[in-house]
Amino acid sequence: MMGKNVLKLSAVISAISGFIILAGVIVPILSYKTPGLLSPIPEVKNQAVEELDYTKASNWFVGGADPEDFVSPSVSFYTLSIPKLKIENATVAIGGEDLSKSLIQYPGTAVPGKNGNAVIFGHSILPIFYDPKNYISIFSTLPTLKKGDEINVNYDGVSYKYRVENLFEVAPTDIQVLEQDTSDSYLTLVTCVPPGDPRKPKRLIVRARVVPPQNTNENTRR
Repeated sequence: MMGKNVLKLSAVISAISGFIILAGVIVPILSYKTPGLLSPIPEVKNQAVEELDYTKASNWFVGGADPEDFVSPSVSFYTLSIPKLKIENATVAIGGEDLSKSLIQYPGTAVPGKNGNAVIFGHSILPIFYDPKNYISIFSTLPTLKKGDEINVNYDGVSYKYRVENLFEVAPTDIQVLEQDTSDSYLTLVTCVPPGDPRKPKRLIVRARVVPPQNTNENTRR
């Protein structure tokens, strides 16, 4: 009798555990809130979106840069940190497209610190598997950023601080978010959302602007 009760209890515990795990996978996708779209999500034809390899940055936007534009014989690197997300000195590659190995800067966009728009792609998966040191999950919690949050970049030995100004979502065909605005130095972070959804139907855009360095007392006196 005791043995049967133990088996029943084990079965109940296993069922509850399975339900919790399943809920941890489904709920984040179903409860994900859309900040707003620039245009409706287009219907994908001829090729199921889940067949695309989203570790390749060239698959993220339709009508954007060609795959060969991402690959350069001389790849250069810099680092990016987001204190709120515990991302510290993550590698950003210029001239690569493998998002499982690093963040990727979109071809033809401005480098940090220069006037223009530096666009950086990062992969995401279910937030429960978030690891700021794993490039497969590094941008899984990017949707939690808010206006005013800090993003730090170290490019060519110079540190730049950016502050988030806006977050919104677009369709994979809305490549205008990759365009350059030379009125100031901007940073745009991009990931596929909802995190954990294999269809990856939308792109989250986090737009930030450089924070001008404060004048020292000496410079002020001058």
